[in-house]
Amino acid sequence: MENMFEHDFLYTAGVYSVAVMAIIVFLAVFELVTRYKTWDEISNGNVAVAMSTGGKIFGVANVFRYSIEANDTVFTMLAWGVYGFVLLVFVYFIFEFMTPKFKVDTELKNGNQAVGLLSLILSIALSYVIGASIRS
Repeated sequence: MENMFEHDFLYTAGVYSVAVMAIIVFLAVFELVTRYKTWDEISNGNVAVAMSTGGKIFGVANVFRYSIEANDTVFTMLAWGVYGFVLLVFVYFIFEFMTPKFKVDTELKNGNQAVGLLSLILSIALSYVIGASIRS
């Protein structure tokens, strides 16, 4: 399968497709982790949930970017994406642990944009740390 990606346009289409499909799967898994319905909240205009979800999307895509930049194979890129996603979900639980005075899920569901922004920033910032550790 790797030989199919020798042409730059096919390679780009291939890694793009893999990354998009992985992000869709990761968002479905993230939906199981949270105590609210992400897409219902976003469709109702909940900016806090949108920011938190956007941070996860950016974070996973950023990990893929670093993996592609390291010239990894498509399969290695996917493995880094999965690993990055697991670490980003772990960040979500750490955030919950670090805030004993309130529940992150409850605050996001209630539209607390400060919590949404902090969730977004944590996901983005730590995706750079994860990505920087990727070596070819």
